[in-house]
Amino acid sequence: MQSKQIMEQPQITVVKHSGVKTPFYAYKINFILAELSLDEEVQKSVYHELNQAFSKVVGLIESETIRQMIETLLADFDQEQGLLSYRRYRQLEETRFAEAKSVSKNMAKLFSKDEAIVHENANKDAKVFNTKRDLQAGTASRALGLQMLPEMVAKGHMRGDIHWHDLDYSPVLPSTNCCLIDFDNLLNNGYKIGNSWVGQPHSIQTATAQMAQIFANVASSQYGGASANRIDQLLAPFAKKNYEQHLQDAKKWVQKGQEEPYAKEKTKKDIKEAMQALEYEINTLYSSQGQTPFTTINFGLGTSWFEKEISRAILQVRIDGLGKEGRTAIFPKLTFTVKKGLNLKPDDPNYDIKQLALECSTKRMYPDLLMYDKLVELTGSFKTPMGCRSFLQGWRDENGNEVNSGRMNLGVVTINLPRIALLADGNQELFWTIFKDKLALAKQALFYRVQRTKEARPENAPLLYMYGAFGKRLRPEDDVDEVFKNERATVSLGYIGLYETATAFYGSHWEGNQAAHDFAETIVKEMHAACVKWSKESGYHYSLYSTPAESLTDTFCRDDEAKFGQVADITDKEYYTNSFHYDVRKHPLPFDKITFEEVFPKYASGGFIHYCEYPNLTQNPKALEAVWDWAYNHVGYLGTNAAIDKCFACGFSGEFKATARGFSCPQCGNHDPQTCDVVKRTCGYLGNPQQRPMVHGRHVEISSREKHLSQEMLQHAASYSKTKQSDAQRMASRSVIQK
Repeated sequence: MQSKQIMEQPQITVVKHSGVKTPFYAYKINFILAELSLDEEVQKSVYHELNQAFSKVVGLIESETIRQMIETLLADFDQEQGLLSYRRYRQLEETRFAEAKSVSKNMAKLFSKDEAIVHENANKDAKVFNTKRDLQAGTASRALGLQMLPEMVAKGHMRGDIHWHDLDYSPVLPSTNCCLIDFDNLLNNGYKIGNSWVGQPHSIQTATAQMAQIFANVASSQYGGASANRIDQLLAPFAKKNYEQHLQDAKKWVQKGQEEPYAKEKTKKDIKEAMQALEYEINTLYSSQGQTPFTTINFGLGTSWFEKEISRAILQVRIDGLGKEGRTAIFPKLTFTVKKGLNLKPDDPNYDIKQLALECSTKRMYPDLLMYDKLVELTGSFKTPMGCRSFLQGWRDENGNEVNSGRMNLGVVTINLPRIALLADGNQELFWTIFKDKLALAKQALFYRVQRTKEARPENAPLLYMYGAFGKRLRPEDDVDEVFKNERATVSLGYIGLYETATAFYGSHWEGNQAAHDFAETIVKEMHAACVKWSKESGYHYSLYSTPAESLTDTFCRDDEAKFGQVADITDKEYYTNSFHYDVRKHPLPFDKITFEEVFPKYASGGFIHYCEYPNLTQNPKALEAVWDWAYNHVGYLGTNAAIDKCFACGFSGEFKATARGFSCPQCGNHDPQTCDVVKRTCGYLGNPQQRPMVHGRHVEISSREKHLSQEMLQHAASYSKTKQSDAQRMASRSVIQK
C-alpha cells in the first residue's frame, strides 16, 4: 500500500446521512483527494493526519463527520483551492441528484427528444400517441422512483455504478418484471378479464384467440416479458376438439372410409389458421405501455400428430412472414426444444420438425434453441425463458410437484463491472475491494425491490394474482407474497461488460489468456456465490442474470466515458458488451465462441443466451445444423443471427449496410422502412431498427458485429454434420475450415 493513501480500517462502520450503515471503504476518500491536485508535501501531511484520525476510530462514524474532517484539514493546511474543489464536487453531486429526482427536469429531456429516453426500448414506436403517453408517464415515474429508492441506491443508479432496471415502472408501481404464464390453469379453468368471465375454449382457434388476450393483459399488468411453455402440448387438446367435430361432420357428408383423412386435413387447416391468427394478433397488439407485448412461445417436445402439426404450423407461419410482402415477425419470440432421442438425429421421430426449424432460422433468425439436457443441468428443470433470457430455477411445491408455469421474476439490478475495473486502474486487489462495495449496494437495491413488490394487492393485477396467470388464485385480501416466498419467484443480480472488465487488466486480446479467462470466471463465480448467500438469508431466490443491456450498453459506456475519457477498447467503442459475450468485433468460429462462453451460465443460470453471427444461410442449412448439433452438449440456449434483410424496391436479400442514419440497401441505397425490412438481434430478441430506432451505442454494437462463419467457410462447415461430434473431431474439422 502506498504511503499517500488512506489505509483500510476494518474496525470502522460508516453511518450514512440516511441512517444506513456500511463498511469503511478507504478507496472512496483516496479517489476524492486525488482529484484535488494538492501540493506534494501537503498531500503527504493530509493523508498522514487522516490516517492518524481514522486509526483511533473504533465502531461507528458518521459520513458527515468524515466530510468535516477532510474540510478541516484542507483549511488547516491553507488549501483554499482544494477546499473549494471538494465543496464544488459535493455540490455538483447533490445538484445532479436533485435534477434526476425532478419531474420537470426529466420532462424537459423528453420533450427535447433525448435519444436515451425516446429510443431506450427498441420495442416501442415513439411516434405513436400511446407510446408518447407511456414515455411521459415513465419519465415522471423515473423521477418519483428515485425519490422512493433508498438514497444510496438512487445515487448509485444516478452515478452509473448500478442500474435499477425499468425505473419508468418500478418502484412507483409494485409490479413484477417477467413471467411464465400458467396457460394450462387459465384455459382449462377459466378466467376473468374486465367485465367478462371467459370459459374453456372448444377449438384451437378460440384457444389462440384467448392466448392473445391473456398476453396483452399480462403485458399491461407487469413491465417485462411473458412466455408460454410447451405450446404444442398445451394446445393439442383443443386441436383434438376440432378433429372430433370434423370427424362427426365427416360421418354425415364424406364417403365411408375417408372420414379420418378428411378430419385430419380440416384440422391441419384449422391449426395453421389458428397459429397464423396468433402471430398477427400479437404483432398488432399494443399493451398499456405502448409496445407490442414482449412474448415468447416454446414448442418442439410434443410427439402426437396434433402436437407435431402445431409445431409445423408455428414454423411455417413464421417462414411465410407477415403481410403481402412477407415481412419477418418480431414477436412472438420462438424457442424450439432440441432433445436427444427426439429430434437430434435423422432417425429420431421429430427430426423432420427440426429440419423445418433450421429452414425457419435461416430465413427468419428464429427459432432460438433450448438444448433440453443442458438446460436441465444448468437450471434444474426444463422451461422456456421469461422474455428473452430470464430463466426460472427448478422448484417444487410443498407436495413435491415440479412447478415452472405460473412463476415470475421480481426485477433486475445490474452492476457496472467495467467501471469497477477502470476505478481500480490495474490494481486487482483494489478491484475486489470496490467489487465488494458495489455488490453490497446491489444487495440493498434488490432487497428493496422484493419488499416493494410485496406491497401489491391481488386486485392490482387480477389476472395475475386472482385468476391463475401466476399459478394460484388468491382472494382480494390475500398476501401476494404467497406466489413469491420460499424461492418460488426470482429476483436478479445483473452484470454487464465482462469483456471490457478483463480488457482493463489483460488487454483487448485476452480470449486465449487462461489467467484472464480465470479472472473473468471468478468475477461471475463470486456474484453467483453472493446470490446463493442472499437466498439462504432471505427465503427469496436471488439469481445471477447476464444482462442483455439493450440501452444499458450505451448508458453505462457514456457515463464512464464522461468520467474516464476515451479508454482504448473499453469506452472508445461507444458501447459495452452484453454480459459474458465474446468481443463482437472479432470473428472466431462458432465452436470457439461457444467454448469461450460456455463456462459462465453454470453460475449465471438466472439469465443467459449464446448466439453466433452468420451470412445468409438459406442455401446452406446443413452448416447451421452442424453448429446446432455440436452445441447440444455445450450450451443450454443458442440463438442464430443471420443476414435476412430485404429491400422491396430492388429485390436485394442479405445484409444491409450500417450507416450513421441506420441501415441501407447495399444494392440501391434504400433505407425507407416502408420499402425495406431490416431485422437485427437487438439483444436477446429481434428488432427492426428502421421502424423503431435504437440507442446510439446499440446501433454501433450491431454495426461492429463480425461473422463467425464466412461464405467461404460454409461449404466446409456443412460437412461437419456428417461426422461424429467429438471434441477431437471438432478440432480436426476446424483446421479444414481454416484452410
